[in-house]
Amino acid sequence: MPELPEVHSLVADLGARLVGRTIARFDVSSFAALKTFDPPVSALTGRTISAVTRHGKFLDFVTSPASGADVGEPELHLVLHLARAGWIRWREGPPPPPSGRPGKGALAARLVLEGDEAGLDITEAGTKKSLALYLVRDPAEVPGIARLGPDPLEPEFTEEVFARILSGAGRAQIKGVLRNQGLIAGVGNAYSDEILHAARMSPFKPAAMSPDEVASLYASLQSTLRGAIDRADGLAASELKREKKSGLQVHGRTGEACPVCGDTVRQVTYADSSLQYCPTCQTGGKPLADRVLSRLLK
Repeated sequence: MPELPEVHSLVADLGARLVGRTIARFDVSSFAALKTFDPPVSALTGRTISAVTRHGKFLDFVTSPASGADVGEPELHLVLHLARAGWIRWREGPPPPPSGRPGKGALAARLVLEGDEAGLDITEAGTKKSLALYLVRDPAEVPGIARLGPDPLEPEFTEEVFARILSGAGRAQIKGVLRNQGLIAGVGNAYSDEILHAARMSPFKPAAMSPDEVASLYASLQSTLRGAIDRADGLAASELKREKKSGLQVHGRTGEACPVCGDTVRQVTYADSSLQYCPTCQTGGKPLADRVLSRLLK
């Protein structure tokens, strides 16, 4: 799943390609992915892409009215959440002709630009479809954006703000708090594992912690996210998945040696996800029980 660092890098890459271009059409192949109906996607035709930005893990393609439109016509925002298996592929030329039944393949939607007909193919792998598209006049109309907590890369996200979030979460497990988009925007399963490994903390540690632990976790959060962004700086969308995987220390590396201490990276599996951690670095050498209600083995 693309998380804050990948979406941040997608904004830079796609912004350089799209800003100033005019939309010829926007075709939706997976109708289940489109979560809004007013305005219709046909309203994008002839509009200019004026900015590409993000809200947590949500991509926001900001479009301005077509030339000759009524004065005061509002911006429209094409908002995209890539979910677990979604991605964006840049095309240099016209799209290939459609094949197969609409919505049955990986293609969810296609953005075609005027002129050379270059554009974007929005795809989603697998059979469990969670990718979501919204066309709105205000990003706050998207429920997931309206619920977002503060962005950890913004200057306002200070250590004091972070401490209040953790204190408010009480005895909730820190892994879940870091992933909760209503508390902190943009951190998902992979980077929460990486942040906790860097901070040498158990994923099941209660969120309410000492000031020294808060400072350590805050520093790890900032260094992990900003380090991932720095590694992805200047990369095209097609290169971001490989870069993310190569930079991970524990996430997705079950059975491999921890690069810090050499211990074996372990895993805890849940119904629909899993976490990875290093026992030596994070849990005093004790493996965590691999079941839904995991706790330290005694």
